[in-house]
Amino acid sequence: MYKVLLVDDEADVREGLLLEMDWKACGFIVSGVAENGKEALELMESLDPDVVITDISMPFMNGLELAGRLRTLNPLLKLVILTGYDEFDYARQAVRLHVDEYLLKPFSSDTLRDLLLRIRQRIEEEMSHREDIRRLQEHYRISLPMLGESFLASLLTRRLPKALIAEKARSYGLRLNGHAYVVAAIALHSPEEEASPGPGQSLRASGDVDLMLHAMLNIAKEIWDAERLGSNFIYQNHIVLLAVGEGDEAWHSRLQGTLDNVLRSIDHFLKLPITIGVGSAVTDASHLKHSFTDALLALDYRLVLGSGKVIDICDVERRDNQHLRLDELKEQALIRSLKVGTAEELAEVVERLFADLHDASFAYSDIQLYLLEVVTAVLRTAKDAGVQFDTLFWPGFQLHSELFNYADLREMQSGFYDICSRIMGHIASYRQSAYKELVEKAIRYTKENYMDASLSIQKVCVYLHISAGYFSSVFKKEVKVTYGQYLMSIRMEAAKELLRATELKAFEIAERVGFADPNYFSFCFKKGVGVSPKEYRSRSLSGEPSHP
Repeated sequence: MYKVLLVDDEADVREGLLLEMDWKACGFIVSGVAENGKEALELMESLDPDVVITDISMPFMNGLELAGRLRTLNPLLKLVILTGYDEFDYARQAVRLHVDEYLLKPFSSDTLRDLLLRIRQRIEEEMSHREDIRRLQEHYRISLPMLGESFLASLLTRRLPKALIAEKARSYGLRLNGHAYVVAAIALHSPEEEASPGPGQSLRASGDVDLMLHAMLNIAKEIWDAERLGSNFIYQNHIVLLAVGEGDEAWHSRLQGTLDNVLRSIDHFLKLPITIGVGSAVTDASHLKHSFTDALLALDYRLVLGSGKVIDICDVERRDNQHLRLDELKEQALIRSLKVGTAEELAEVVERLFADLHDASFAYSDIQLYLLEVVTAVLRTAKDAGVQFDTLFWPGFQLHSELFNYADLREMQSGFYDICSRIMGHIASYRQSAYKELVEKAIRYTKENYMDASLSIQKVCVYLHISAGYFSSVFKKEVKVTYGQYLMSIRMEAAKELLRATELKAFEIAERVGFADPNYFSFCFKKGVGVSPKEYRSRSLSGEPSHP
C-alpha cells in the first residue's frame, strides 16, 4: 500500500475524501490529514507519504507553496492539486513545480479513483524503471573482469560468508566450486637477491615492475587457463594463481607440474628471476586467506632454500594438524555482540568460538594462541568503548590470565561468557547514558531558545554536531515523541503561562514563544489545547477548566 497525506482546510472536504473513497481498493492508505501547508510539512518527517493531495487556497501556507517545499524535500513524491474552476489558471502555475495531477472541484469518486489508479501505475512504473537501471548498472559493473579480480583479491585478506562467495562467483562468472583450494604466489626478486644477472635481461633492466608483472601474468595465464585450474591475477606485486579442484592425488600432481611449467616458461621467455610460493590446501573458498598467507610464508623460505624454485609450504613446515584460527567472521560477530548484541546473541557467538576446541584435538599451544586472539578482540573492543577493567571487575584484573585459570574448557567458556556479558552490559549502559546526555543537551538548548522562530531540528543538530537522522531516532527513543512535537509542546506551555500571568496580546505572545505568524500560532494553540488563546485566558481568569 502507498501512503497518502490529505491537506485541505475544509473539514467536510477531508471527511468526504476519507469516507467516500475505497482507498485500499486503489492500493493506498491515508496515513495522515492536515489542515494547512505548515501542518503538512510538520507531518512529513513522521509519515513519509508517497502521495500528497492538497488544496490550493489554505491559511498560513497555500498549496502551491507547499508543493514547492515538498518537491525540494522529496523529488519522487507524487503531488495532486485540488482546485476549483475559478482557480484553474492559478493552478497552472504549478506546472513549473512538476505537479503530477490536478483534480477539479467538484469531483466524483470515480474521477478520484481513476486519478489514484494513474498515480499508482506511475509510481510502479518509476520503481520498475529505477530497478531496471540499477540492474543494468550492476550488470555493467560486474561484467568488468577487474571487478572479478577485486573480489578474488578480497578473499585473500578476509573471510566472507559462503553464501556471499557463491553469489558473487555466479555474478562475476568465476569458478569457485570445488573440494580443494590452493593459492600460489609468484614473487619477482629484488636486485640484491639475484646471484648474477645473466644475458638477455633487458626487461628486468628497464625497472618497470608493472610491465614485468603483466608480462609474467600473460605467460602464467596462458598455461594456467590451458589446464583449467582456476583464476589468475596481479595482487600487491605478486602474480596470484588460484587453483580449484577435487583435491585428489592426481589433481595435486597436475597442479605441481603446471607450477613447474610456469616457472620454467617465465625464466625462458623473460629471463626474470622469480620464486613461486604454494600455500596449504583448504576445503572452503572462505578460507583462501589462510592458503594465501601460507603462500607468502613459503616465499620467505627462498632466503634459506634459494630462489628460482617452487616452494610448497607443506614441504618446509609440518601441516599435519588442522589449523585453529580465529577467522574474520567469528571475530566480527564477537565484536558486534559486545557492542550492540543481546544476551542470546552473545551466547551463540561464544558457543561458536569454543565449538572447535571441544570438537577437535589441538595442541595446547595452538589453543593458547587461538584464545589470545579472542582475548585481543575483546580487549580492543572494550578499549574503544572506554571500559575500565579495574573498575568493572577488580584492581589488577587481567583477562588473559583470568581465562587460563579455569579447570577445563567448559568452565572457561562459561567464565568467558560471564566476562563478556558484563562488558556488553557496561557498553550498553554507557551508550544509554550517552543517549540521555545528548537528549538532555537538546532539551536544555530548546528550552533556552524556543522563542527563536528559526529554531529547528537542523539548528539543534548543528549545535550538537550530529546528523539529523541519528538525532531524530535517539530523541524519539528517549522522549517518545518527535523533536517537532516536543518543540511545539514547549512553546504551547510557555504560551499558556503567558496567557495566565500577563496581559500580553496574542500576537505578542506568539512572537515571544517562537511563532512568526500570529494566525498560525492561534491555529496551533487551538489544535493543541482545544480552545483559542482568548478563550483559554478567559477561562483561566474565571477559574473554569481550560479544556472544553
